[in-house]
Amino acid sequence: MSNQKLTIVARILAKEDKRVLVKTELLKLIEITRAEEGCLNYDLHQDNENPNLFLFHENWENRELWQAHMGNAHLAEYIKATDGAVEEFTVHEMTVIG
Repeated sequence: MSNQKLTIVARILAKEDKRVLVKTELLKLIEITRAEEGCLNYDLHQDNENPNLFLFHENWENRELWQAHMGNAHLAEYIKATDGAVEEFTVHEMTVIG
């Protein structure tokens, strides 16, 4: 198992008429994810100019523990609950360099 910390930046753009649904479902992920092994922080942000845009800033002890998180049931439930409600979803795996 790698000891390299991993930063995740996940960008979620909700459809205009589905913003409240997406936000509600994203908020449900916070507490359960923060309790997961390897989660250092899991912070949800909403853009000040575009309220349909959400961003998770996450730090994990390593990539393997983040991948375990990605396979958890609560994420599958989020995906099912927001099916058709998200315009765009991108995930960036990043490493601190300075």
